[in-house]
Amino acid sequence: MHKVLLIGAGSICRTHIDAFEGLHGRAKVVGIVARHQESAQKAIDNAGLDAKAYTDYKQAIADSGCDIVSVMTPPDTHKEITVYALEHGCHVMVEKPMAPSLQECDEMIEAAKRTGNKLEVVAQSRCLTPIYRTKRLIESGIAGKLLYTQINSFWYRGRSYYDLAWRGQWASEGGGCTFVHAVHHIDLLAWMAGMPSQVSAMIGNVAHTNSEEEDLSMAMLRYPNGSFAQLSANLVCHGQKQALTFACEKANLEIPHAFSADTPLENGFPKENTEFLQELNDAFEAIPPLEYEGHAGLADDLVRAIDEDRPVLIDGEAGRATMELIMAVYKSAAEGRTVDLPLAKDDPFYTREGVQAKMPHFYKKTGFLAKFAKDEIVLASSNMK
Repeated sequence: MHKVLLIGAGSICRTHIDAFEGLHGRAKVVGIVARHQESAQKAIDNAGLDAKAYTDYKQAIADSGCDIVSVMTPPDTHKEITVYALEHGCHVMVEKPMAPSLQECDEMIEAAKRTGNKLEVVAQSRCLTPIYRTKRLIESGIAGKLLYTQINSFWYRGRSYYDLAWRGQWASEGGGCTFVHAVHHIDLLAWMAGMPSQVSAMIGNVAHTNSEEEDLSMAMLRYPNGSFAQLSANLVCHGQKQALTFACEKANLEIPHAFSADTPLENGFPKENTEFLQELNDAFEAIPPLEYEGHAGLADDLVRAIDEDRPVLIDGEAGRATMELIMAVYKSAAEGRTVDLPLAKDDPFYTREGVQAKMPHFYKKTGFLAKFAKDEIVLASSNMK
C-alpha cells in the first residue's frame, strides 16, 4: 500500500483525499500539511482519516513514511516542494498550473529525471470518459483532418475572489484567468490539437479592480499544418458555460459531448449527415469507459505507474507544454505582436521574474485574507462532460 502525504488543505484537498482513498486499499492518506495546523486537522476529521496534521512539509515527509506527495499549494510554491519531495524519495502529483514559469517547470522535470521518481501533473479533464473518447476519435481520423478548434473557457468570479492573500498578484499567483482557470482547457487543446507555431493575443482586466492580473484574454493560434485555434478565457461570464469545439473535415466533435455532421448540397449549403452521425456515435460508444475518472483517474495512474515502473499519463513535459502556451499568450499580449513557438530559454517569459517585469499590472492588489470562512467550489455548468 502506498502512503500519501497531502500538502495543502484548501478546497481541493477533499478531492485528493477521495481520489487516493478510493483506490480499493492501494493507497492511504497518512498526513496532511497546512500552514495552519487546525486546517489540516479539520480536513482529516471531516474525511474520517487516520492521519496526522503537520505545518512543515519537510518534517512531514521525514516523519510520515510517505512515498507519494500530492502538492495543492499556491503555484509559486510548487517547484520548491516538488523538487524537495522528489529528492527525498517521493513520487509527486502536483496540481495545475504546474509552476509560474517555464524555468521552474524545467527544474521540476530535471529533478524527476535525476531521481528516477514519478512526476504527474494534474489535468483531471483528460480522465473523463467522454473527453478521452473524443481524443481517441480525433486520433483515429474518422472525422477527417482537424481544421479549427474553438476553446471557450468561461468562468465567473466575484470581486471578493481576489481578497484571498495569495490571489491577484503576479508574484504569488502567477497569472489570472489564462493561467489559473483556462489551464484546464489549454491542457486539452495541447493534448488534442497539438502545439501551435504562432500565437497572437490580447488580455485585459474589465471587472476585478483588486487584482493585478487579467480577468479576460483572447488568442488566435496558427498550426504548422495550416489549421487554426481560437482561445477565449474570462472570469465575467455568468453561468460558466465552457466548451471545446473541434471542427474536422467531416464533423464537429464537441465537449461537452455533442456531434454534428453535414454534407454539402449542390449549392454548397449544408444538409445533416445522419448516416455519418450514427457512425460517429457508434465509434464513440465502442471505446471502453475509464475505470477511474477525474482526480481518481490520475491517482490510479500514478499508483499503477509506480507499481509497473512505467511513465505516467501526464508527465512534466505535458504540464510544461500547457505552460508554454500560456506564456506565449502573455508574451504576445504584453509585446503587442505575434509570437513564434517554442520560446527560447533566454526569452524574458522563460523566468518568473521576466514575466512579472513584462506583464501589465492592471490594478493594485487589495484584500489579504488568510482564508475564507467558507470556501466552496462551484463547478462550471458544463462539468466538461
